[in-house]
Amino acid sequence: MTVIQPVYLNESPSHQQTIETINEEAFGPGRFVRAAERVREQGPHDPRLSFIAVMDDAVVGSVRLTPVMAGSVSGHLLGPLAVRPAFKNLGIGKELVRISVAEALRQGSEAVVLVGDAPYYCPLGFEPVKARLRFPGPVDAARILVASNRDDTQDRLHGKIHWRP
Repeated sequence: MTVIQPVYLNESPSHQQTIETINEEAFGPGRFVRAAERVREQGPHDPRLSFIAVMDDAVVGSVRLTPVMAGSVSGHLLGPLAVRPAFKNLGIGKELVRISVAEALRQGSEAVVLVGDAPYYCPLGFEPVKARLRFPGPVDAARILVASNRDDTQDRLHGKIHWRP
C-alpha cells in the first residue's frame, strides 16, 4: 500500500480560488462575520508566511498569516486554517500551523495570535492571552491564543489588534 504524504508549499496567486473553495467548505458564509475576519479585511495576508498542503497534485489545506499589531506586539494573525473534509484528522492542519508559526518567528514576527480552541492549538505552542486584546467585533477572550519565543510578549498584548502594513 502506497501512502501519499502531503507536500507543504508557500501559497501563490494561482492557489487563490482553490483556497477560497476550501475555506467555504470549512466555514461556510458565516466566516465573513467573525471578528478575526474584520482584522483580515483591513489588509492582505502575507503570502511568504501562508502555506498550502498538496496531495497528488491537489491543494487539500491552507493556512494564512496576516501582519498585525496586537497591542504593542508586531506579529501575525493566524487564519483561516482549513483542510478539505476528506483529508481531516491526518495531521495536515497541525503541520500547516507548525510550519507557518515557525517561519513567522524565524522571520522576526514577535508573536502569532489566533482565535481558536485551546485543546487543538496549545500542544502546538500556543497559550491563552493573559491580558485584554480587543478585536473589531465580539470575541470570546478565552479563545484568544498566542505563540511567541519572546519573554515579554504577554505583557505587551493589551489593547487593540489591527492590520499593519
